[in-house]
Amino acid sequence: MKVEIWSDVMCPFCYIGKRHFEEALRAFPHKEDITVTWKSFQLNPYLQKNTGQNINEYLAEHKGISLDQARAMNDRVTKMAADAGLHYDFDKAVVAPSFDAHRFSHLAAAHGLGDAAEEALFKAYFTEGRDISDKPTLVQLGTEIGLDAGEVRAALDSDAYAADVRADLAEAGQIGARGVPFFVLDRKYAVSGAQPAEVFSGALNQAYTEWAGQHPPLQSFADGAVCGPDGDCG
Repeated sequence: MKVEIWSDVMCPFCYIGKRHFEEALRAFPHKEDITVTWKSFQLNPYLQKNTGQNINEYLAEHKGISLDQARAMNDRVTKMAADAGLHYDFDKAVVAPSFDAHRFSHLAAAHGLGDAAEEALFKAYFTEGRDISDKPTLVQLGTEIGLDAGEVRAALDSDAYAADVRADLAEAGQIGARGVPFFVLDRKYAVSGAQPAEVFSGALNQAYTEWAGQHPPLQSFADGAVCGPDGDCG
């Protein structure tokens, strides 16, 4: 059963939601039947590189609030992250556009490393203060998760996976994702926001029960002599 997750690298609730979902998935008895696919979303597609603003200044301007209100909001999110086992350091965060990071994530997914890429990007942005729009940084992140540096560099120097990112963005609008994180289970159920693990558990159980009813295990019609993968035949 497929679970699709729309998120943005610079979304603090997306990293928290990832942890809560992972907690629910670890306890799910049929987790081997779950395939997770990450989808691109941009909170601010018009954000430019090198704004010179820190995260509090950016948030205050973007939301039309005071600097003190922005700091208070980030302090609350930092506490939420800590409760989920994450360390956020907003003082180090580099405000940067996420389009190339999403392209990087699609490249990683093509190698079966989509989840590893998302984890690396979130940690880079929220904990390590790395610029997720910087191509050398993305190349380094790629090598850290097992990608070939040359392939990552070549992809980022071209328009590779740009169409995939734009397709995700368009699809988000089509399915009603107005904010992230946005979890879609088997294209039947949606969970919006960094919900507690028990909410994800309930959604997984409900969606899987219906999915399993439509995908019953194979029933044996007849058994005969076969050859196994170890070369034994009998």
